[in-house]
Formats: sequence, C-alpha cells, structure tokens
Amino acid sequence: MLALHALSPVPAAGLADGAVALTPLDTLSVVHAAGADTITFLQGQLTQDVKSLGAHQARLAGYCTAKGRLLASGVVWTDTLAADVGCYLMVSSDLAAAFQKRLSMFVLRAKVKLAAAPLVVVGVTARQGGVAALNAAFGDLPRGAWDRVDLPSGTWIAAPAAVESADGVQARWWWVGTEDALGAAVATLGAAAFRAEPSAWQADDIAAGLPWITAATQDVFVPQTVNLELVGGVSFTKGCYPGQEVVARSHYLGKLKRRMFRGTAQAGDVHAKGIQPVALPGTDIFHSADPAQPCGRVVNAAVSGAAGDPAASRVAVLFESTFVSMESGSVHLGAADGPALTVLPLPYPLADKGA
Repeated sequence: MLALHALSPVPAAGLADGAVALTPLDTLSVVHAAGADTITFLQGQLTQDVKSLGAHQARLAGYCTAKGRLLASGVVWTDTLAADVGCYLMVSSDLAAAFQKRLSMFVLRAKVKLAAAPLVVVGVTARQGGVAALNAAFGDLPRGAWDRVDLPSGTWIAAPAAVESADGVQARWWWVGTEDALGAAVATLGAAAFRAEPSAWQADDIAAGLPWITAATQDVFVPQTVNLELVGGVSFTKGCYPGQEVVARSHYLGKLKRRMFRGTAQAGDVHAKGIQPVALPGTDIFHSADPAQPCGRVVNAAVSGAAGDPAASRVAVLFESTFVSMESGSVHLGAADGPALTVLPLPYPLADKGA
C-alpha cells in the first residue's frame, strides 16, 4: 500500500480531532465467492445466517470443523455490485489460502466459485472532526457497528469501537478496495491523513473484544469459548453447518465453564522473558494456583501505548480461560512465572458463568 507508506505517522501526542488515521492491514485478506448457489452454499458452511444479511450489513462469522472447532473467523458481506450472486469473506491472511481451499472442497456440484479477491484492507480511525472530513471526501459513511456502504472509494464497514477519546468513542471502519482506488482516495484527504501502525488497530480490536482466528489458533477453540456468539457471529436458528451440533449443544445444555477474557501485560516484562508479542497467539496461559498445567490460551495480542517506550507501552491480550481462574490468584503468559496479566472488562457482558 504505497499510498499509505508515504503518509506521516500519527503524531506522538495523538490524533487531532480533524485528522484521520489510516492503517495498512496486510494481516487481513479477502476471499470472493460467486455463483448462483453462493448464498445457499455459505449458509451451510458458516456459523452466520448468511441468508439474512441485508444489502447494507456485514457480520462476523466462523468456519468450524465437524467437531465444532474454529478453522477461521472473519467478516462476511454480500457483493451487491456483481452481476452474479456473490459474497466477500475477510479473514486472517495467514490462513486465507487454506480457508479458500477447504471451502472449495465442499462446493461439489454447487454453482459457486471461490477465489482470492484483488482487494486490500485499510483500518480507518477518526474522532468527530475526522468523521466530518471523511464524509466530505467520500460521502456519508456508516456509523452503526457492522453497517456497510459501497462507495466509489471502496466498501466501508463500521467496526465496533471501545476506545474513548476526548469527545466520545472513536469511529472505526474497515475500508476495502483495490489498491489503485484506495491510493487515489487517500490523496483526496491531503494533510488530514496520517499512517497508523497495525498494532494500534489490533489493540482496538482487542479492546472491542473481537476474536480473530489465525493459523496459530486453528482447530483450538469452539465459537463460544472466544465469545463469537456474544459479538453476533453465531446464529442458533439458521440450520446445519459443520460443527453445528457441538456449537448448539454448548449453547443449550448447561453453563459454559470457559470464555474469552481481556487483559494487558507490561511490554517490558514480556520482552524480558524473550517473548515476541506477535508470536503470542496460541501461547498457554497459567494460573498462580496451578503452575503445572495451563488454564487457557492466548487468542490475539498486540502492543498498545507509546511506541518505542517500554515503560509506557503494554501488550493487549484476548485469552481463553476458565471462569474459576478469574476468581482469585493471577494469570500469566507462557509460564507460571511469566508476565502477569491484568484482567480488564470487555465491552459486553459474559454470559453462562460456569459453576
């Protein structure tokens, strides 16, 4: 994304009210499904009710094994501009090819073709003045979480936001389009546009409690243990899909004993243990009362705070664990004597607390 790399970085003092932060999200890729049977096919593969998606909506979705373990999570929306029926699926780049290949195995005689879309993804963050600048440049952008609009500049999907600024919650969008179209659109923003680091966007995803399955966490979690249904990523009325029986059983029978939680650790403590934050997904979590065995695993992690200043920066983490481990003691990254996690609230309530 050459147009973004030419921009000045977000100032150390933070984003001014009239400015816009643009983040190149190379960690996300888009798969396109097209053909007369696309909606029916994806309805039988994903946890989301694809048939109910509105023309101006996007939603989270999961793709599971027959045992109900997630092979991917991502954002799905319909392709309203194509001549044929189609859908887009935005997933982690490190599993996109495998995700596309596995889905293709089940197409069989259905009229569906899956292919990597020639699109790039940019994260856009702005406060009130920046939102006005974006609307003036591109047209009215969606503001409600998961609302979507297709504009000449690309597809804009409003992302859930939990980060407070001086004038309220910052607005966030996934901006999806061709590199040429995005490059031309960035130029229209002029001096209002700044480049942000991917870790800042990922930390905001973590603050919003959004789970992204990556190659390191494939075939590990069932949807409920990463709160996928709490953020609208699972339908319990849509009918069958791979793993549906397991997912439904977890929902309707008994109470869940495991959920996804949010925490932070001092970046200096993490680096002192020789741990690279980018490699944290899939890392075991240990409880102080039981150092011999892990009590959970990291789902996502990102450095947040002042770049280049270990004393002021932290590692934001989403991790799956038991409710019991949250009641007392402490939880640690990688080992019982690893960096301690400070547990923080999520922006949504955790249901089904286990006994």
